[in-house]
Parts: sequence; structure tokens; C-alpha cells
Amino acid sequence: MILNHLWGLYAHPKEEWQTIEKRHESLSHSLSHILLVALIPALCSYYSAVHMGWSIGVGDPIVLTESSAAFVSVGMYAGLIAGVFALAYLIQWMGVTFDARPSFAQAMELAAYTATPLFMVGFAALYPVLWFVALVGLIGLSYSVYLLYAGVPILMDIEEEKGFIYSSSVVTCGLVLLVSLMAGSVILWSFGAGPVLA
Repeated sequence: MILNHLWGLYAHPKEEWQTIEKRHESLSHSLSHILLVALIPALCSYYSAVHMGWSIGVGDPIVLTESSAAFVSVGMYAGLIAGVFALAYLIQWMGVTFDARPSFAQAMELAAYTATPLFMVGFAALYPVLWFVALVGLIGLSYSVYLLYAGVPILMDIEEEKGFIYSSSVVTCGLVLLVSLMAGSVILWSFGAGPVLA
């Protein structure tokens, strides 16, 4: 089952990371997981933007046209998947520095399961109030970072001190990727690919 580790990562993360380490699923399994879970924020955001409208605090809710919301959602989906791939590549590339030699499948496993709580935050978009989504997003990001710190020493088979520094490096790269994704969105919007209000 694609989502077989999802509950374990929330209920008992360290034990679940050890289970993941023992099984080492294939790259296609991690890819299937991330392709499925990345649909959550894309679909929930689309539904909210078209059928409910986003409330940013003042004024009427902002509603997008169906075609504009679909374009934004597809772009979000592609960006999320590209971000996970980039993070997996960085995890593998930085592994040499920390005496870990992860395969790309291992790095993808770590990136996919670490990103899962952040993608599950997409359900918050079904209550499209900006402050609420931002608050839930902060909680999801915090738990993703916790999963990363818990999982790196186990999956990379290194001691916890090195794992802490390795995880901190991955978090830094992840934040740079996030800012790059946001900057790319702003650049695309400035070239006329922004959302169209209904």
C-alpha cells in the first residue's frame, strides 16, 4: 500500500523510520507516494479558489475562474514534485560530506516522507482563511522538520551528532528551495501567468 507508513510517522515516528530503513522500498514506491500526496494541496486549493473563495482578512472572498485555478493548481502540483526531487538530490549529494552514501532511492524516501506532513496541510485549504492556512502550514512545516531530524540518523546510518548537522544542512537547502519556488511563482505571475479573478 502506497500510504502504509503515513500513520506510523504521526503516531511513532522513530519506530516508523526504523521500519522504513529495514524495508527500503523502491524508487517507484516513493514516487507513487509523493505523486498521490502532492495532489492534496493542489486539489483542495483548486476547490477553494473556485467554489468558496479565499478570505485574506478584509473585503469579499477572492474567487478565481476555473481555468485560472486549474492552471495555478497544476503549477503547484508540478512545483511540489520538483521540489521533492530537488531535495532528494541535495540529500544524496550532501551525504558524502557526512559519511553517508545514500542511493537516490534512499534520499527520495527521506524527502518524500519528510514532505508528507507539509502536503497534508493542503486539507486546511478547505477552510480558505489566510491566517488559518498559515497557522496550520507552520505546524505542518515544524513537523516535517522534526521528521527530518528524527529520520536522517536512522536512514543514513550515521551517529546522531552528524545527523543533526546533516539535517540542519538539508533544512537550510529546503528553505532555499521553498523561497526559489515562491520567487519563480512571482516571476511567472509578472509575465501574465497569474490568477484571473472570477
